[in-house]
Amino acid sequence: MKHIVETYEKASGQATRLPKSEVYYSQSVSSPVHDYITSTFGVRVVMSTVKYLGLPSMIGRRKEATFGFTKDRIWHKINSWSSKCLSKVEREVMIKSVLQSIPSYVMSIYLLPNKLVDAIEIMINAFWWGHGGSTRRGMHWISWERLSVHNNYGGMGFKDRTYFNVVMLGKQG
Repeated sequence: MKHIVETYEKASGQATRLPKSEVYYSQSVSSPVHDYITSTFGVRVVMSTVKYLGLPSMIGRRKEATFGFTKDRIWHKINSWSSKCLSKVEREVMIKSVLQSIPSYVMSIYLLPNKLVDAIEIMINAFWWGHGGSTRRGMHWISWERLSVHNNYGGMGFKDRTYFNVVMLGKQG
């Protein structure tokens, strides 16, 4: 393993800072192996996962709970804007420049669960039609699919799940 790290350093021209690095061991790793790796590399042992660059470093089985912070951030933004009287143009700018950029960063690394993406789309749709944080229900004059069509073809150009799936498939392929 140490040879692999050294080869990476030579090939990339980057130096690894092992004393700043952390390692997390699962329960199946025996104590002697645990101690040997820690002492050989000189890394710190952490007992739980942390965030790195705002993203979780480890993903468990409960992906909705892990990535729930994305939905929460969008919800807080919508609630802070819902008390203001925003025009449709202002709502469009807020959706395209702020709300849709929040999951874009996370989705550039991880594939979010469909249920979470649906919930985010519903919140953005509700904000667009004027009942973001309140219980008032607005009239949905056009479907979200139609709003997601590019501006040149008569839509609003909002990003939808299809856009993010294409982006993710492009990065994986």
